[in-house]
Amino acid sequence: MTMVRVAIFAALFVFARVLPLAAQDVTLRSHDGDVEISGNLLGFDGEFYRLDTVYGELTVDGSGVACEGPGCPNLENYVARLVFSGAPTIGKVLMPALIEAFAIRGDYDVIRHENSDTEISYALSTRKTGDLIGEFTFRLTNTDEGFADLLANEADIAMTLREARSDELSHAKAAGLGDLTRPGRARVLALDALIPVVAASNPVQGITMAQLAQVLDGRLVNWNALGGPDAPIDLHLWDERTGIGQASVDQLLGPKGLPSTSRIRRHANGAEFEEVVARDPFALGLTTRSEQGDTWELALTGACGFALKATRRAVKTEDYPLTAPLFLYLPARRFPKLAREFLAYLRDPSAQLVIRRAGFVDQAPEEIEINAQGDRFANAIAQAGTEVGLQELQRMVQVLSPLKRLTTTFRFEPGSVRLDAQSRSNVEQLARSLELGLYDARRLVFVGFSDGDGAAGPNRDIALRRAETVQRAVARAAETANLDRIAVEVDAFGEAMPMACDDTAWGRQVNRRVEVWVR
Repeated sequence: MTMVRVAIFAALFVFARVLPLAAQDVTLRSHDGDVEISGNLLGFDGEFYRLDTVYGELTVDGSGVACEGPGCPNLENYVARLVFSGAPTIGKVLMPALIEAFAIRGDYDVIRHENSDTEISYALSTRKTGDLIGEFTFRLTNTDEGFADLLANEADIAMTLREARSDELSHAKAAGLGDLTRPGRARVLALDALIPVVAASNPVQGITMAQLAQVLDGRLVNWNALGGPDAPIDLHLWDERTGIGQASVDQLLGPKGLPSTSRIRRHANGAEFEEVVARDPFALGLTTRSEQGDTWELALTGACGFALKATRRAVKTEDYPLTAPLFLYLPARRFPKLAREFLAYLRDPSAQLVIRRAGFVDQAPEEIEINAQGDRFANAIAQAGTEVGLQELQRMVQVLSPLKRLTTTFRFEPGSVRLDAQSRSNVEQLARSLELGLYDARRLVFVGFSDGDGAAGPNRDIALRRAETVQRAVARAAETANLDRIAVEVDAFGEAMPMACDDTAWGRQVNRRVEVWVR
């Protein structure tokens, strides 16, 4: 009977390294004295104990037991501790702003400590009593080190500027961290974009994606090929150990990577990068929107006349192709209550405003009036081929005119039916909005678009199936939403409204999308 009751106390999930305890013998005793569990205390998160016992590893609700033994934690003065490791872009700039806003919201006092050149921490205490309740530590390393610290149990959360790679995912499973590809394990904290930049004195104003890739792999080395002076291109990239440096190569060159070359100058941080590129008239660099500084952004152009810049709205809708999400990777563990409250706050509308003010692109949905999209409809008319007739264009205008476009857009990974990282985050964001009733009594239309490769009829059918796939994914994620209160529809217009030229792989990728329109 005792073993059965012990099992009732045990919870079948894994918890975080929230208390750096050496394993010590303790005894957990139920308040009525009928149940007693002894073992080595492995951890305590402020609410649950984790013990190594003769029955295996057990997790016990602290509210139902009393702890006896020298290893028992101090329940009255418990301090929640969380260690973040990874990209300084996140830990040095964005997270401090979010922690300070979270402290104001929770009526906490917060003190910043400079532990070293590469580590800072924030101590949170209650304003009324001054009791320390939490400590968040940030190790400012790089994306590779962030994943390494997470896998080695030296950090609770990894801050990264790219998605986890296959070897990192397999190592995480082997280390007991769970499947990092599952919902909730990888969170998109904010959005950024990779942009090609030059000095303000450079006469070149635009570059195609193909030309940018050719500069990186060494096939294009002179500015005269881009309409500039007869001078060699000085290429600048972030260090290959940084997430930005890795994302720059991944997004433009793919698996083949960057060839061995000595002509590329690498930079460890944005300040150094911006200073050097801004004063070199023959420099061409690839950096992020948030680290642009005094450099000049080149538009991404195409032979068909499109020109795209990384405006806030273009990044949020992913109409700009080189988006760069900022990730938090969380293991399948339980965090202390204060940490869970902070992670929940990151999705709050007020946190999205902080993200925007810090120079990044937030994920809060915006509604775009139809009259603010004249350029898109003009492009639809200008690029319409013989297969997209006036009747289909008129139908598109008739359907969309009463609606507003949400900045929440869905795109798929190249050559895959899997949504990309930003779109997977958009599924969760939209589902949460539905659960909160933000679209009750409204009309929600999922609209599919395709590239122009192939016949118009089949392209429209493919776009419709993509729209239906996204609609089902959002409905599945919105578990507690009452969808009967929302008029949900699906439509598609195939290749009728291109966002980029179809003559390149990236242009076709941008055009294959599912938009959300509301009324």
